Amino acid sequence: MSQSPRVGVLALQGDVREHARVLTGLGADVVLVRRPEELASVDGLVIPGGESSVIDKLSRAFGLQRPVRDAIAGGMPVYGTCAGLILLADRVVDGIRDQETFGGLDVTVRRNAFGSQVDSFEADLSVAALGEPAVHAVFIRAPIVEQTGPGVEVLAALPDGRVVAVEQDAILATSFHPEVTGETRFHERFLARVTRAR
Repeated sequence: MSQSPRVGVLALQGDVREHARVLTGLGADVVLVRRPEELASVDGLVIPGGESSVIDKLSRAFGLQRPVRDAIAGGMPVYGTCAGLILLADRVVDGIRDQETFGGLDVTVRRNAFGSQVDSFEADLSVAALGEPAVHAVFIRAPIVEQTGPGVEVLAALPDGRVVAVEQDAILATSFHPEVTGETRFHERFLARVTRAR
C-alpha cells in the first residue's frame, strides 16, 4: 500500500485545481473524479466550492450521484467547502427547484445566506479543534448551517453565532474556502482521517 493517501477531488465544476494543489502540497496522491471508476479508486473525496445546483445536475449526468452517496454512507472520509457543504447536507433551504444533495451530514443549510458575489467577505475565526492562530476565512456566496443534528460537532461560528464549519463522523464541511487563502489545516485534518480510515 502506498504511503500517500489517495484522495479524489470531485471535478465536475468549481475550484477543483485549488483543492488539488493544496492536497498535492500536503503529500496526497490526487485523482480528479469525473467517473464512478475514479471514485472507486480513492480513499477520500473533496467536494469543492462552485455552484451546488450545477454540480448536482452534472453528478447525475455523469452517473456519480449514487456512487458518491454510497461512498459517504459507507464511511468514506469527505470534505466539502461552500457548495460542497450544501451537497453534503441532508436538508437545504433556498435550493433551486428539484435540487438534490448527496447527503450524509445531518444539517440544514441555507444557500447564498450572505447574498450575492458582491457580498463576499473575509473573517478571522477561532477554531478550537485547530488551535492557534485563528483561521482567516473567505466567504464567497457562502451557505450557513442553520440547524445541526445531535451527531454533528460545530467547529466554527461567526461572532453572531451563525455556524460555518461542522464535522460528523467521517464528514468535514466548511462554508468558506481554505483552499484560496493558504490555510491548510482543514485539509490536513481531512487527510489524517483518510489515513486512519485506510
